[in-house]
Amino acid sequence: MTYIIVSILLGIIMLLMTGIAILHKNMVVAIIAAGVVSLFASVLYLLLAAPDVALTEAAIGSGLSTIIFFYVLNKIRKNNVAE
Repeated sequence: MTYIIVSILLGIIMLLMTGIAILHKNMVVAIIAAGVVSLFASVLYLLLAAPDVALTEAAIGSGLSTIIFFYVLNKIRKNNVAE
């Protein structure tokens, strides 16, 4: 019963963060929201007894992708200032 409640809460939070990632004007907030969605997805995979998928999602989805998004955002801002 506890797993069902936690899974539903994680799903609701993931939906809210997805909406924030899509609709927010500030790119930093949108990138962090997308990273939180991936992080909560990895927790959900762990609850569903898939630790290999959870570890991959945590490392690639929330870790590496978020770092790459921030790197690209920094490059775009530097290019806009130079012009």
